[in-house]
Amino acid sequence: VQLVESGGGLVQAGGSLRLSCAASGFTFDDHAIVWFRLTPGKVREGVSCISMSDRTEYYAASVKGRFTISSDNAKNTVSLQMNSLKPEDTDVYYCAAVSFCTVSAGRLEAYEFDYWSQGTQVTVSS
Repeated sequence: VQLVESGGGLVQAGGSLRLSCAASGFTFDDHAIVWFRLTPGKVREGVSCISMSDRTEYYAASVKGRFTISSDNAKNTVSLQMNSLKPEDTDVYYCAAVSFCTVSAGRLEAYEFDYWSQGTQVTVSS
């Protein structure tokens, strides 16, 4: 079982980056795929999530309108297009296969984590 990320890097504020998460070794359609960000000492923040069964998309309030999640089930890949990046978006980004996601009061939560990626650094300079 693997979740392999690609993308990330350094960009100036206002710029764009695209992250991709390629899955193998498990039934993609039985999960939701969540992107979250985490730096040691900070609280994990769910960024975006997509249900692979019905393609429902979820976004945290902090990224809604700037980030777009998409999936390619034929390739078992989920991507996160990040536009209008801000310095506060700087973090280590992970994708994970979970059972489901919810959004409440602008906060995205994911449940029952099954698999994780290795993480990729996103740095937005001001």
